[in-house]
Amino acid sequence: MPRALSSRRVPRPHPTLRRQPHHRRHGALLRPARTSELVLALLGVALLGALALAAVSAAVSGPALP
Repeated sequence: MPRALSSRRVPRPHPTLRRQPHHRRHGALLRPARTSELVLALLGVALLGALALAAVSAAVSGPALP
């Protein structure tokens, strides 16, 4: 004898919570930047700024004394 269907709802994940895999051609989502990448970028900017300051100070001070 077939069993009667339960009246309880079957739990299903919400459609917006279920993420489909994206391909580059179909609008891939950008991954968030890691903290280590941000720190490395900040160190690079600081190094370039220090180099620029050193170049300006060398240009302003004139030729080196013999």
